[in-house]
Amino acid sequence: MAIIKCKDKRTGITYVYESESYWDKEKQQPRSHRRLIGKLDETTGEIVPTGKRGRKKNSNPSDVTSEIQIIKTEEYQERLKEKDETIRLLRRQIQELQKERKVLGEKLSAIAAGLKG
Repeated sequence: MAIIKCKDKRTGITYVYESESYWDKEKQQPRSHRRLIGKLDETTGEIVPTGKRGRKKNSNPSDVTSEIQIIKTEEYQERLKEKDETIRLLRRQIQELQKERKVLGEKLSAIAAGLKG
């Protein structure tokens, strides 16, 4: 087994892998299995674990999650109130325009009747 360091050119992060070589009988070539260990800290030279084993644990993740849900719920309720008000205004405008259309339609009918007669 060997330790391999690969630098990602896009991000500049150096990842550290554990590599195990083996012989592939089908292809008659050497192959390797790589397993990610973590990222290399450039300043200290230490390997910072990544993945499930390397994540830092929250003291109470449920508390944080519930706070986030409450905040999102409040934001959604406020947005719903704004949308409801917009809908009310648009419905009023529709009613006013329908009344105006009716009046104009009656006037048009009267004009058309006057032209025929």
